Amino acid sequence: MTRRAWLRGALAAGALGGCEPRRPRLPFDPRLAPDGGLFGTLEPPRPRSYATFEHGVASGDPLADAVVLWTRVTPGGPDEAPEERYEVRYEVARDPRFEAVVVADVTSAEARRDWTVKLDVGGLAPATTYYYRFHARGDVSPVGRTRTAPDGSAERLRFALASCASLGHGFFHAYSAIARRDDLDAVIHLGDYLYEYASGTYGLRRALEPAQALVGLMQYRARYAQYRREPSLAEAHRRHPWITVWDDHESANDSWPGGAENHDPWREGPWEDRLAAAMRAYREWMPVRDGADPRRLFRALPFGELCELVVLDTRAWGRTAQVWDDHDPRRHEVERELLGADQHAWLFERLARTRARWKLVAQQVMLSHVRGIPHADQWDGYPAARARLLRDLEASRPRDVVFLTGDVHSSWAFDVAASPFDAAAYDPATGRGALAVEIVTPAVSSPGLDAGSAARLVASHPHLAWANLSARGFVVVDLDAERARADWIHVGDVEDEHDETETLAASFETRAGVSHLVPTPP
Repeated sequence: MTRRAWLRGALAAGALGGCEPRRPRLPFDPRLAPDGGLFGTLEPPRPRSYATFEHGVASGDPLADAVVLWTRVTPGGPDEAPEERYEVRYEVARDPRFEAVVVADVTSAEARRDWTVKLDVGGLAPATTYYYRFHARGDVSPVGRTRTAPDGSAERLRFALASCASLGHGFFHAYSAIARRDDLDAVIHLGDYLYEYASGTYGLRRALEPAQALVGLMQYRARYAQYRREPSLAEAHRRHPWITVWDDHESANDSWPGGAENHDPWREGPWEDRLAAAMRAYREWMPVRDGADPRRLFRALPFGELCELVVLDTRAWGRTAQVWDDHDPRRHEVERELLGADQHAWLFERLARTRARWKLVAQQVMLSHVRGIPHADQWDGYPAARARLLRDLEASRPRDVVFLTGDVHSSWAFDVAASPFDAAAYDPATGRGALAVEIVTPAVSSPGLDAGSAARLVASHPHLAWANLSARGFVVVDLDAERARADWIHVGDVEDEHDETETLAASFETRAGVSHLVPTPP
């Protein structure tokens, strides 16, 4: 069974536990909303008959002194042809009314980049909330809010984790809930920001643009444009900086650098051309900082002394092809890679050099082993690479490592242990023998797993503290010097456009110096 077939299964009824629907809130943190709520009351400007900024604004990759700003100028109009270039003026201020402007300059939106604008704005103050907007063609964009990372000490950090947003399966209630929060330093998106399938082949709730599967550059661009017109997604981008990484569906299902399950070179041309088109559209449309190599997306973002966020690429950098047969001896070949030797070495260099308390490792596919579900595309499908990772974690012993994972359309809380089923090597009661913890976020809207009972899985896996196989939603990771806490927040029926229900499904934390997840009261 391929992962594609597995993920297409019906929603499982194996949720563990239950609680009354409510809108969970951690204690309000006024440092993140110094405008006293004013920003939330500011509505975007009323559009003309043809809106210039129909795809909104976004920010991302915050550093202590810089942040990436993004928008797109919609070219042309009902009665005018697109121009090759539009002049764009931008402003960055300390207040939402732009009475304290700190940066103002002019740039351009050009056809060669699909009229997107991406700016790496520096010279900013650390741990500071800023507001930004763009002007073009006589219009002004919605006002965006962003925040720089701390430099030095920080008392607290909060991140939202999201992954896997299939527009074909319904509405993005998780993004709406994220947008409503005022207590986030950033949103970490772990991949499958969009899906490449043809309309009607993966989810029937809503039609996709373009109708055909994405293969060429113009098609990928058009699908990003459709996604970014979604009000919930646009608002989540407008209110928070994002840190993103691609998984497979930003190119094609179960991809690796040399091909993909959902790519036929006889019908769709060379894989290298399709992958290059997908990467180019991603770089144009996402608020990620560009470097010398457009293929390289793994990077590190320091958040002062409290946290270092290490973003890995388990998909398009060093991965070798999947081996789908569980009994095929090739799966265990020592040279098979998921990260690649260079990215593996870079990861452990970052873990060794950082002085931050918490090391958050954002990556795409599940690290921890779960028996009885297809796993050829996960870390367990690369046992030699996984063994090297766990061996080096055990040898170097970086403290307080938290893996952040998406991809599997379900919620999981793990202790990461080299031998989780060996009672002599790992004690599930105390966490003795664990090397890290893993937090797996559910899908925004993609369907859950048909993998039986979550309660059965928890009972049979000592390192698994909790799981929910079907609910959609997101996770809030809350850090301070003493503990890292994860709140799984599940949302309502994604096929019902108006179901705004939020449920705090579970809360777990690990204390500093102890790699062990334990339940904690809301």
